[in-house]
Amino acid sequence: MNNVPPLDLTQQYAQIGDEIGAAVQKVLASGGYIGGPAVKSFEQEFANYTGVSDCVGCNSGTDALILALRALKIGPGDEVITTPFTFFASAETISAVGATPVFVDIDSGTFNLDVELLEAAITDKTKAIMPVHIFGQPTDMTRLMEIATKHNLAVIEDCAQAVGAEWESRKVGSIGHVGCFSFYPTKNLGACGDGGAVTTNDRALAASMRMLKEHGQSSRYFYEEIGYNSRLDAMQAVILSIKLRYLDSWNSQRREKAAVYSEFLSRVPGVAVPKELPAAKPVWNQYTIRLTNPKDEPAASGNFRDSMRTKLQESGIGSMVYYPLPLHLQPVYKSLGYQVGQLPVAEQVCREVLSLPMFPELSRDQQERAIYGLKDCLAKGG
Repeated sequence: MNNVPPLDLTQQYAQIGDEIGAAVQKVLASGGYIGGPAVKSFEQEFANYTGVSDCVGCNSGTDALILALRALKIGPGDEVITTPFTFFASAETISAVGATPVFVDIDSGTFNLDVELLEAAITDKTKAIMPVHIFGQPTDMTRLMEIATKHNLAVIEDCAQAVGAEWESRKVGSIGHVGCFSFYPTKNLGACGDGGAVTTNDRALAASMRMLKEHGQSSRYFYEEIGYNSRLDAMQAVILSIKLRYLDSWNSQRREKAAVYSEFLSRVPGVAVPKELPAAKPVWNQYTIRLTNPKDEPAASGNFRDSMRTKLQESGIGSMVYYPLPLHLQPVYKSLGYQVGQLPVAEQVCREVLSLPMFPELSRDQQERAIYGLKDCLAKGG
């Protein structure tokens, strides 16, 4: 049998390759590879799609977070509250501007920040909250914005995995003060290389981020701040413009796959399927389950999950682990003083999570192989 990969981008390219090839050839022939009308056009299209006044294209999702933090004047001595269960860039960028990440535990069903724990973490040094819409699942932005408004805090939405997701019928990236997106190839809207964008309804913030991404340049060869070289190139912009037209359809297919997974796996002992909140419209960049360990292994062990993943791989079914160690326990953050057991939900989730194959073109046969393959592995190993 053919293997079931965790992700397959070749089928997407086969669908739209001719369109992409023609658009890229047009850019190559134009001689305009940095900036220009292609980038401006995509920025406007993405702003319209997200429901904001401004979109600023940049080099990556990581740079998007740094631009947002810098534009909000967050730096040394400041604290930013975020999640310990996310890709390193979320916390890394806070540290990169000289601020301190403060980690708050997560909800075990959605894997997002537990918003009811936020207020206890706010101090006189807190300047912002950075929720991460992990795996394409929107955070409870209604409650989060209430807390942020009460304490006069900025909200930076990390939407790297959640382009097109909605909370109460509003696109993520349009609810907080700034939204930060990654167009890394594995994202729901992925470039053929790297790329990112920042969205906002604050024209002053948008102007600041545009200046920062161009070396802090206010006009040609005149510099107001120390900035960055963080530009979205024209070829990636035209590719993203093409893919943006397909995004809603692809996200709809992802939701269909997620519904099938949840329907079947919710009946399997030892499997906890992700929780979908009533106000949320997820886009499932990953479909991530938790595997309950029947052997009650020590707290630091993810051996049971890892053994199930190995058995799946041996049967030709790919899977991924996002993430095996929470950020507050990473070696680089040892100086912050977090201890094992301090954020127990995130720590437990890191031992149990397994992301199953998820992409729009995943066939029903492939999905059933993944489902029944997992059931078989659990029956033999559990």
